[in-house]
Amino acid sequence: MSESEATTAPVLAPDLGFIVDLVKPHSTVLDLGCGSGDLLKELQVRKKVFPQGVEISEECIQDCVSKGLPVYHGNLDEGLADFDDQVLDYVILTNVIQVLHQPDMLIREAARVGRQVILSFPNFAFICGRLQLGLKGRMPRTDRLPYEWYDSPNIHLTTIRDFDELCRSQGFRVMDRIFLRTSGGTCRRVRFMPNLLADQAIYVISRS
Repeated sequence: MSESEATTAPVLAPDLGFIVDLVKPHSTVLDLGCGSGDLLKELQVRKKVFPQGVEISEECIQDCVSKGLPVYHGNLDEGLADFDDQVLDYVILTNVIQVLHQPDMLIREAARVGRQVILSFPNFAFICGRLQLGLKGRMPRTDRLPYEWYDSPNIHLTTIRDFDELCRSQGFRVMDRIFLRTSGGTCRRVRFMPNLLADQAIYVISRS
């Protein structure tokens, strides 16, 4: 990486670094719900990908444009009708599916458009959340799910076990799974009992 590229590369959350490592250089990437474009920019700088993004927030779109990223305005709940089948190497959804009205539909659309889909989501079955719900009888609040029940953007929370079942029922091929513990200012892989001990999951899936 050149000095000029290093100065333009964003500082990513540690879990996003795992996603960067999953993407092959010089590939085509569509980031759905790309936010301010930090992940796309990192992929462009480090992996020399051909990036595109879809985002609903005009402010975030302007941030992406300022980074030199081609990002388009779109509502992900309306699908990806503008994209042909298997036209991209990767479609990425980072912490997006839980805020959608029809997450299963968008995952199917992403798998139609991309040869591989990389997605991440907070694991609602994480032990800290279970303890809050079980012992206090209140909706959990964790580092990954910091909202109150009445102001949360998350409308379709899921667990690792539930997502595995979705992949089976929808016929998706699970190519890789990475489970992380990101609470407490750390980020480390979880290899034992991830549905209990991981607060974040990253999947790589494709159409069978």
